[in-house]
Amino acid sequence: MEISVVIPTYNRYEFLKKALISVYAQSYQPKEVIVVDDGSCDDTKQIQKDFPNIKYIFQKNSGVSSARNKGIENSTYKWVAFLDSDDEWCADKLLLQVKLHQQNKNILMSYTDEKWIRDYFEVKMPKKYKKIGGYIFDKCLSHCIIAPSSVLIHKQLFDDLGMFDESLEVCEDYDLWLRVAISHEIGLCEEKLIKKYAGHEDQLSFKYWGMDRFRVISLEKLLDFDLDEAKKNLVKKYLFKKYSLLLKGAIKYDRIQSIKEYEIKMQRYKVE
Repeated sequence: MEISVVIPTYNRYEFLKKALISVYAQSYQPKEVIVVDDGSCDDTKQIQKDFPNIKYIFQKNSGVSSARNKGIENSTYKWVAFLDSDDEWCADKLLLQVKLHQQNKNILMSYTDEKWIRDYFEVKMPKKYKKIGGYIFDKCLSHCIIAPSSVLIHKQLFDDLGMFDESLEVCEDYDLWLRVAISHEIGLCEEKLIKKYAGHEDQLSFKYWGMDRFRVISLEKLLDFDLDEAKKNLVKKYLFKKYSLLLKGAIKYDRIQSIKEYEIKMQRYKVE
């Protein structure tokens, strides 16, 4: 299997160096490594000298979805592995995923378990992020259990389902994995093969309040797909639940316009 690695980055030069070291330490080497610099104003351009074999692309700051899509569009090979620039891979990450796909030709996307690191120590991952393989659409609705840095995916899925939604500031990964999970089996390597570092200030998950505000957009988009009745009702169930939580927040902070919007949405998605 020939693999292109896509690494989006923005002002993370020091993290990026460590991420790239973990790529070049892989026991199964990718064919190309693409770094998409999303308008950095630090020393990120220096990475071309540090790692002369990478394909470096600079673009005006347009967000992580745009950067990942740019990397996909400029990739040469059929399989794409993503790595966020503040994460790292363990040495056999690609090797074990390649073996999984070689043994399961029908599976076009896989992911791995992960380690969460804070202050140099591994921290326990909440049970809700437990990794599950197979037909996992129902397990993906509540929140995102698949880290982008763990994913290996065939480009056929982008042709069939579209790319990352560039209109979403966050939860763009949740959005795409849901589209895949509607009708595709997703493979899982149960080993912890990526390291996610928590605690630095520029993490998108810390930047935005009320992540469900973005998840409901993705869930509403799903209703435009040709879903069977069971899946459609399940999506509506989660929409009702998430709008209920958003409504509580709007009431708490006296957001009058949002209160009205969320009440209407709850009536729309109430399943009898």
